[in-house]
This record gives sequence, structure tokens and C-alpha cells, in this order.
Amino acid sequence: MKTLRTLTSLVLTGFLLSSCYSGKTWRTASRQSAGMAPDPSVTKEAVMQVYGADTWGWRGWFAIHTWIAAKRTGESNYKVYDVVGWRGYSGHPVMRITQDIPDRYWFGEKPRLIKEHRGEGVDDLIDAVDKAADAYPWKTTYKAFPGPNSNTFTAWIAKHVPELELALPFSAIGSGYVE
Repeated sequence: MKTLRTLTSLVLTGFLLSSCYSGKTWRTASRQSAGMAPDPSVTKEAVMQVYGADTWGWRGWFAIHTWIAAKRTGESNYKVYDVVGWRGYSGHPVMRITQDIPDRYWFGEKPRLIKEHRGEGVDDLIDAVDKAADAYPWKTTYKAFPGPNSNTFTAWIAKHVPELELALPFSAIGSGYVE
């Protein structure tokens, strides 16, 4: 009986471990637009959006990666605010603010919109997010758990810009690091 339990445990463990590998690689995973953000060439009003997508690999079963995208009134491009740990491996800051695709797939995972602000007052909100991002204390530090990580950054912004009215979901692991 003990041998049967051991064999069953080994088979289940093997099945579980093999199911962790999807055959996808981060190098070939989609980073295209999900088509969710308003087209900046048509949308003249200011837009601020917070996105989340399942993290890469098995961690995506329970955790998301979050980021912020914004465009000011009349601008034709979005600015993306995010933190990515592997930037630090080459000595770069993990926090980055750059012109980018706002709603891009997170290495094959479709983003979901967590919060959106549009129109009047959003340019002021973008100013406040810029100021909070500038004051973010962990620009060069990343730790998947308990933080600081991408969700710590988004939570930091939310805490310092309460007008965002942003509540991150439970799956934003690391968001509690700032409390």
C-alpha cells in the first residue's frame, strides 16, 4: 500500500511539474497591443489607465503584473510607467517611464483594465503620477516577493495619488509592501 501511495505521489508530482511548462517562451510571446486603449490619433482628451496581466509562467496562476499608461490632452502617444525586475540584471533601474504601447500583452497574457480616467482633470492627475513616480524609493530594487516589485510601484502611485481611486486586486502580490 505504501508503494502505491509513493508511486501515485510521484506520478501526480510529475504531472504537476510537466503542466508548469506550456511550451511558450518569453522571447516569442506576444507583446502586441490588445486593442483596448483609445487610439491617441483620434482621442484628443487626456487618458490614464491602469492595467494588469497574469505574470509569466506558473506565477500567473495566482499573480498579476501591473502598470500605468497615460497620454495628455492632444498628445499622440502614450507614456507607460512600469517596473520590471530583469532590467536590474544589467545594471539599469527597474523603474521605467517611456513612450510605449499602453495595452500591450504582457509576454503573451492579455491585459485587463483595472482603472481608467478620461477627460477633464486627467492632465493634473498625470502631473501627480509623474511627481509620485519621481519620488518612488525603489527605482533600482526588485524582489518578486514580498516586494518591492511592479505591483509595489503601482500601489505606491495609488497611495500618493489618492485621486486615482485605485484599488489593486488581491492578485497584485507586492502591493501591500508600501503600507
